[in-house]
Amino acid sequence: MQCSWKAVLLLALASIAIQYTAIRTFTAKSFHSCPIPVNCSLSQDADAPERLCDESPTFAYNLSTRKTHVLILATTRSGSSFVGQLFNQHFDVFYLFEPLYHVQYTLIPKLTQSKSTTDRRVMLGASRDLLRSLYDCDLYFLENYIKPQPVNHTTDRLFRRGASKALCSPPVCEALGAVDLHLEEGDCVKKCGTLNLTLATESCREHGHVAIKTVRVPEVSDLRALVEDPRLNLKVIQLVRDPRGILASRSETFRDTYRLWRIWDGTGRKPYNLDVTQLTTVCEDFWNSVSTGLNRPPWLKGKYMLVRYEDLARNPMKKTEEIYDFLGIPMDSNVERWIQNNTRGDRSSSKHKYGTVRNSAATAEKWRFRLSYEIVAFTQRACQQVLAQLGYRAARSEEELKNLSISLVEERDFLPFS
Repeated sequence: MQCSWKAVLLLALASIAIQYTAIRTFTAKSFHSCPIPVNCSLSQDADAPERLCDESPTFAYNLSTRKTHVLILATTRSGSSFVGQLFNQHFDVFYLFEPLYHVQYTLIPKLTQSKSTTDRRVMLGASRDLLRSLYDCDLYFLENYIKPQPVNHTTDRLFRRGASKALCSPPVCEALGAVDLHLEEGDCVKKCGTLNLTLATESCREHGHVAIKTVRVPEVSDLRALVEDPRLNLKVIQLVRDPRGILASRSETFRDTYRLWRIWDGTGRKPYNLDVTQLTTVCEDFWNSVSTGLNRPPWLKGKYMLVRYEDLARNPMKKTEEIYDFLGIPMDSNVERWIQNNTRGDRSSSKHKYGTVRNSAATAEKWRFRLSYEIVAFTQRACQQVLAQLGYRAARSEEELKNLSISLVEERDFLPFS
């Protein structure tokens, strides 16, 4: 009888504890976060981290329904920094530049060279968890991936902190005034000092919307769990660019990595050990992702917009208005002013290789003079399927390639479906 009485008492106490935990979970945090340990073994079950999150009790729900969460899905040298600025300049948008960098380079070192399916699934699972937390303005979650780990929620290691206007202005940084609005991002970091993640979290919560740019998610289908999450109002802007232009830009920017392409371009002789996957992976990812979007699956209805960089470069104001209309966010005068000041400029005025001050229309066509016709012809054969899918015409001769009066971009309307 005594044991029975004790058992009843223990059950009652356990019930109270569970209810208390549930109430605290609901009121304190709108998303359940499940970080993957940095030292987790890649040989473990790749689904384990996601399954742990799925099986854990989650009582939370995103109560800030006014927020629109934006993800710019892109690849390197496709104009993503330029597109990011269209959100970074908006007074009511909290913008983050490539926070998934920390997942890639901290959780799984050398992932960029890995072909492992397990690595990819672990990376994507961690990325989705981080994105959920960041859209809920939980910047503390980043501390799981920043090395060395922040002390007292402050760090000087956040990747490209200076590319985010919100992280270089009050209340996050009180050191900058009105005269510092157009500083290069390196100068911003020097003046602001270490980043206080508590202040950054507060700033995020004060903004009406959150936008994140990433080049570390290959396909829109990898985001399905986030798009379908009822706690998120997530909309995806998929940015694509002519693969010939991407190859030319990467060869110039990442000179060591693309050294063999530059040797081919300079000598006219294709190296026997050329890594063609540096090109074909881009085309395959574009094909798979765009095919998903253009097939209009129900889970992407009202959530997906395809944007060609060339269309944005030729008509920046018009295309930006279309983007904001799709998102349902009023476009403010700061964005309009930035477009006027940064799409007809001389790029030499920008010190950073990822700068956005340029003549946007001319930049979109510059690859036609950077690549030899032999490399262009090779690219057209290797990426024939996706070039046709996206409306990029093949240059049939060197003369046609260099003649800018002949457009290699078809007139296409890639309209979002709702």
